[in-house]
Amino acid sequence: MLKKTRIYAIIGIFIISFISHFIFELYPNILVSIFFPVNESIWEHMKILFTSILIYSIIDKIIIDKHSLSYNNFYLQVFITAIISIPTYLIIYLPLYHIIGENLIISILILIIVYIIVEIISYKILTHKKINIPNYIITILIIFTYIIFTYLTYNPPKNYIFYDKNNDTYGIKK
Repeated sequence: MLKKTRIYAIIGIFIISFISHFIFELYPNILVSIFFPVNESIWEHMKILFTSILIYSIIDKIIIDKHSLSYNNFYLQVFITAIISIPTYLIIYLPLYHIIGENLIISILILIIVYIIVEIISYKILTHKKINIPNYIITILIIFTYIIFTYLTYNPPKNYIFYDKNNDTYGIKK
């Protein structure tokens, strides 16, 4: 059953990702800008991966606990899969981006592939022996990640990863 929850996670995270893409357009404010993309740059879309995994983890925890499934390292698994999703996506996406440019279908397929990869990692962590990392450390790491996201949203380097071709801007429009 734990394997089945990983399949549900892929589907759930993908749906949340789709919704996440449009949140800032609907509710443009500083709080939303921390968690969701503020433009169409490659970097801002990394918030979609990270935040969608975190949001789904709430649903995931409820499902796993409701079915009394045996697992370890839940909160560690959430952070690791969320953080690993970013370089995994970039490693697959960037070479293709340089070869063929922006392509929505390829971007979506890569997103699904990344979610499959991180959910395999998730399963391995959940079924691994208990790793004693306090949850407060994981919370600090998540907060630190969002501090980095926020800083780079408001102070992006002039690099193509941070460039929004649609609006000819970097970061959030001021």
